[in-house]
Amino acid sequence: MEIKKIAENTYEIPKHGKMLVPGIVFASENLIEKIKQDKTLEQVKNVAMLQGIIKASIAMPDAHQGYGFPVGGVAAFDIESGIISPGGIGYDINCGVRLLSSNLTKEEFLKKREQVLSELYKNIPSGVGHKGEFSFSERELNEILEEGVKWLVKKGFGEKQDIENCEDSGCIKNANHEKVSQKAKSRGKNQLGTIGSGNHFLEVQYVEKIFDEKKARVFGLEKEGQITVLIHSGSRGLGHQTASDYIKKMEKEYGWSHLPDRELACAPIKSQLGQDYLQAMSASANFAFCNRHLITHQTRKSFKKYFPNVILKLVYDVAHNIAKFEEFDIEGKKMKLCVHRKGATRSFGPERDELPSIYRKTGQPIFIPGSMGTYSYILVGTSKAKEISFASTAHGAGRVLSRAYAKRNISAEHLKKEMEMQNVAFKAGSIKGMIEEAPEAYKDVNEVVRVSHELGIGSLVARLKPLAVVKG
Repeated sequence: MEIKKIAENTYEIPKHGKMLVPGIVFASENLIEKIKQDKTLEQVKNVAMLQGIIKASIAMPDAHQGYGFPVGGVAAFDIESGIISPGGIGYDINCGVRLLSSNLTKEEFLKKREQVLSELYKNIPSGVGHKGEFSFSERELNEILEEGVKWLVKKGFGEKQDIENCEDSGCIKNANHEKVSQKAKSRGKNQLGTIGSGNHFLEVQYVEKIFDEKKARVFGLEKEGQITVLIHSGSRGLGHQTASDYIKKMEKEYGWSHLPDRELACAPIKSQLGQDYLQAMSASANFAFCNRHLITHQTRKSFKKYFPNVILKLVYDVAHNIAKFEEFDIEGKKMKLCVHRKGATRSFGPERDELPSIYRKTGQPIFIPGSMGTYSYILVGTSKAKEISFASTAHGAGRVLSRAYAKRNISAEHLKKEMEMQNVAFKAGSIKGMIEEAPEAYKDVNEVVRVSHELGIGSLVARLKPLAVVKG
């Protein structure tokens, strides 16, 4: 496939054949070679053939092969003529990340690291299919799906600031619980407040380096050595089942012979089925916001047992598997578009009305976790991202080894030794699951972040280093 470098850290797949727009890949020379190792570029090209796509099919620096769309894929569609595709959002609807800041120092935490880690592991279930301690009736679950985090705060979980500092205030408004199947609800009902498996985690970290002191202070990051907590989880079985349900419905209603890949099953945005999916996706996203919110509740409880005066504030919560309706300037004209972000983080710069008032002058916080044991980064959204990437940037390091390959070639002993060398304590639901997420299974997050910063689609604010990890 023809791909050419058109600028520093920018590659183009020229529009050809059935492509309606070109493909754009944001990557360094090192990262593009890794991206070429799987079907990512073919998937970028395939997405460029979808009806109503605007401007370009885009891949972020952490991109790798996914279901239909690449993970790290961004595509915006005209709301009149375009489509909505579950493959462009992902099975884990509103998989996302939230960061908590604290009033603890690294030195204080290390004195009680093992006790706090054990308490977190006890209070926050991790691994495949695990149930949480929260039990909600069917009526309550339906209210959670439609009202999101506000419902939980109303019931005494968390505080008002947790609503304000969450993307969409923790509730996407067009959610309709009736569009989520009974099977999806039964799969998710007992999973609120759980991490899940795969690359999901809870990490206790410290601020290792601050790059932008002014913005860091607005984000609640006062100094190097400060303890933070990063939570990465999504909509669990409920979101997965919702994606499966609607992929089947779209295949039945519209077929796939007109598509370059069956995995790109889709429906017109304006169709009844397209609208039904958007309402179900929004409900699933609200479930995910609530899942991370209840994990936060359990995190606060776990820390308070050993640090009674601890304050854990929500910095922000960002989705990275979602479709959103957002306004952009396209060739001098304002257009409302349906932006699919799959393994990509929204990167709104200053003055966007969608942001909490506290971040309207700085731009939004962005969190890019590394692989287990490596750095994570905090960036800030930019005005330039709106111009070149539909206000999007990367969401993590991005896989480079398949899970099967990692399991065959990385031993538990090697991983444990690596964690010890990095001074990271951990507890996991499954050691096999941890091996799949070993640092060498991922791209270099430092390189991913450098590309984002140099392109101006997310600017460096701070670097975090893990001290303790709970994994699925």
